[in-house]
Amino acid sequence: MFIIIDMGRSALRWELVGIVVISVLGSLLHFSFEWADGWKPLGVISAVNESVWEHLKIAFWPALFYGIFEYPFLKKFTDNFIIAKAGGIYAMPVAIVVLFYAYTTATGREILIVDILIFVIAVAIGQVVSYKILTKHGLPAWLGKLGLALLIALAIAFGVFTFFPPELPIFKDPLMGTYGIG
Repeated sequence: MFIIIDMGRSALRWELVGIVVISVLGSLLHFSFEWADGWKPLGVISAVNESVWEHLKIAFWPALFYGIFEYPFLKKFTDNFIIAKAGGIYAMPVAIVVLFYAYTTATGREILIVDILIFVIAVAIGQVVSYKILTKHGLPAWLGKLGLALLIALAIAFGVFTFFPPELPIFKDPLMGTYGIG
């Protein structure tokens, strides 16, 4: 019982620290493509425009990198690590999309501070989902393989749709009216 309690506290600390780390890294990735003068390879992980899709990407990559970093520290305590990370990482873009479109539909406009808060709230939601799954017992082992497949699929989607986005509203840069890396 002591190991379970200790793991829960350790996992909670890791996930709470992750909120800050992912939010800061995501904020940097928001601007890094521009700072790198539009270096196309960086566009795979950085926001290349102001579309909603690109804002999902700047949550995904830092969360994935943070998960890779924390894996060696938490793997011995849980069999749920990969599905926990996948669940948390998928929760982030869902939260961003739902919250963004809900408030912009209600207000009829975008508000920068609200956009920033939504990003941080979405990251927090993802980290809480991750924590809840990390500390759950008795999940089937195959969920790890499913989680890995889901993460790979999302990474591929972010890469492909950076360069070849469908002409759908979520991919449209509201400032320039363009799609993708342009």
